[in-house]
Amino acid sequence: MWIFWAILAALSAALVMVLTKAGLKNVDSSLAFAIQALLIVSITWILVFYQGTVPELKQIDRKAWILLILAGIATTLSTLFSFKALSMGPASMVVTIERTSLVFTILLSVIFLKEKITWQLVAGAILILAGAVLIALSESAKK
Repeated sequence: MWIFWAILAALSAALVMVLTKAGLKNVDSSLAFAIQALLIVSITWILVFYQGTVPELKQIDRKAWILLILAGIATTLSTLFSFKALSMGPASMVVTIERTSLVFTILLSVIFLKEKITWQLVAGAILILAGAVLIALSESAKK
C-alpha cells in the first residue's frame, strides 16, 4: 500500500513544482513559500484534529522531537532553495537537479538507517545521476 501513497506523493510534488513555477512570475520566492507554508500548517493541523491524534503529542519522546524538528528545518531549507531555483530557472531543469536528492537519500539511508545496499540501488542511483547530467547539459538547459 505504501507504493500507492508514494505515487500520489510524486504526482503531488510534480503539481507543486509546476504550479509554484507559474505562480512565481511576479512574487518573491520566500514570500511564495510563506503563503504555501501557511496553508500547509493550517491543513495539516485540521487533519490532526479531525483524526483525533492531538493527544499523541504527549507520547513523543525527546529524541523523536529533536529529529522531527531537524527534519522540519531541512524541509524548510529545501523548499526555500527549490523556490529560489524555480524563480530563476526552468521547472524541468530545477526539478531534475533537485530530485538527485534521491541519490543523497540512498547514501544517508545506508549510513544512518543501516539500510541494505544492493546492485539495483547502485545502478538506479547511477542512472538518476546520469539522467540529471544529460538533462542539465541539454540544449534547453543552456537557454
